[in-house]
Amino acid sequence: MKSYFTKTLLRVSLCLAAALPLAAMAQEKTDTSWWEKYKNKAVGLYDNGQLSLMLSGYARHGRNTYTPERIAELNERAWGLGFSKVMRDEKDNEESIYGMVISDSHFKPQPMVGYAYQWTKPLSEKLEVGVGATGLLISRTDYFGGFPFPAVLPVASVGTRHSKLMAAYVPRFSKNKGNGDVLLLFVRIDLN
Repeated sequence: MKSYFTKTLLRVSLCLAAALPLAAMAQEKTDTSWWEKYKNKAVGLYDNGQLSLMLSGYARHGRNTYTPERIAELNERAWGLGFSKVMRDEKDNEESIYGMVISDSHFKPQPMVGYAYQWTKPLSEKLEVGVGATGLLISRTDYFGGFPFPAVLPVASVGTRHSKLMAAYVPRFSKNKGNGDVLLLFVRIDLN
């Protein structure tokens, strides 16, 4: 158990460490470069965003991509926990930064940190839908030996401004069966 915790902590640390050089490079710039713009956006989200809890619990593997035998071996109970800072922009769309650790398809810890943007549309006075994308650093034991790598994934949500059912989709990586095509479902709940 101690080894499992140590490896998870190391992977989370590697995700954060991989992002630090980018922030340092952005901080060295004195003009309004794109680095400075995005660094300021991340700092603004962190300082002023609404703190939210993120809970995951289900990952559906595509039934046309994986055999029934393989699906029986995979973890579809992707339990996990994370936190995010969320803000609305001037167009009432949603931006967030987040960190989260889930149990991946192979029952291993999968830490990730990232930024997400969703265009939102009201369905009623309280209910809204959103669609967008997330850019993230992710660490998986089955890719690059657990070293964090970047990814861009589509995201969607339905709910209120303060609590939502959210989804991220990992597309199929190649024509070969047995990789990608995974839908991760999680909830986000504001804490204040």
